[in-house]
Amino acid sequence: MAVRVSCQCGTSYELKDEFAGRLVKCPQCARENRVAGVVPAAAVTPQADPVFDRDVFLLRQQLLRISEKYDVADEQGNKIVFVERPAHLLRNVGAILAGLVAGGAVGVVFGMLSDMAKGTAYEGVLGVLAVIGFFVALFAVGIGLSAKRHVTFYRDETKRDKLLEVLQDRKWQPITATYTVRDRTGRTVALLWKNYLYNIIRKRWYVKAPDGTTLYMAKEDSIILSLLRRLLGPLFGLLRTNFIIVRSDSDDVVGEFNRKFTLLDRYVLDLKADRARALDRRVALALGVMLDTGERR
Repeated sequence: MAVRVSCQCGTSYELKDEFAGRLVKCPQCARENRVAGVVPAAAVTPQADPVFDRDVFLLRQQLLRISEKYDVADEQGNKIVFVERPAHLLRNVGAILAGLVAGGAVGVVFGMLSDMAKGTAYEGVLGVLAVIGFFVALFAVGIGLSAKRHVTFYRDETKRDKLLEVLQDRKWQPITATYTVRDRTGRTVALLWKNYLYNIIRKRWYVKAPDGTTLYMAKEDSIILSLLRRLLGPLFGLLRTNFIIVRSDSDDVVGEFNRKFTLLDRYVLDLKADRARALDRRVALALGVMLDTGERR
C-alpha cells in the first residue's frame, strides 16, 4: 500500500508503506519529512455526510457571474456540491449612493457654517470638519446599509438541500477577518480567521475550534515564492498562489490547495496526507473556498 508524503515546499510523492514512521528527504528541497503511518479503517474519522467522505475535491469557479459560484467535484469530475457567495449588487450600490448623499449633506451643513463664520477663527476648523464629516458619514452609512457576504454550500444548483454555510462575522474588518462555519442545523463547527497584515509577507488563514483553540493553519506554499509574488505578481500563472495546510502544533502537512495552470479558475483541494481524516472535510472545503474568494484571487 502506498503512503503519500507532502513536503512544505509543495512537493508530493508516494512511498511504500514499509517507510511508515521513518524520516525521508524530499527529492526537491532535501527537507526531512516523517512518513505517516498506515491508518486502519477503524481509526478514520467518519464524516457528517457521504458527500464529504473523500480526500480530494476539485473546485471550479463559474465565469461571467455577478455572484461568486463554484462547482465542487470528486476526483472523477462528478459534481457533488454547489457553492454560492451572493454579491448583493443592488443593495451594495444603493448603500454607496446613500453614503454619498449622507456625506454630501454633512459636508454642506459644515460648509454653510464655515461660510457663516468667515473671517473668524472658526472658519478653517469648520472647513476641515466638512471634509472629515463627509468621509465619516460616507463610510458609516455605506457600511451600515451594505450586506454581509455569506457563503452557502448546497448539494446541487437547485439549492434545496443546504449542507454548510460560512458566515461573515462583521461588515467592517480592516485588519482581521473572521468567519463562522456552521453545519446544516446551524451548529458552529469551526471558525476561520486571518490577519491582513500577515499578507504583506505570507498569506495565512487559521482554522479554530468553536472555543477559539487553533487547530490548523493554511499558508502560502513557500516564503520565497510568496515574496516573489509580491514583487512580480502571478507572472502569467507561473507564480500562481498555492497553499499548504499544516497542524497548528507542528509542521506536519495535512493538505494542499493548489491552483491548476489553466485560463479558468480551477483548484485542487488535496487532503490525502490526512489519512485519518482528522480535519473535518466540511471545514476543509469551507477553507478552500475562502482561500479563493476571501483572497479575491
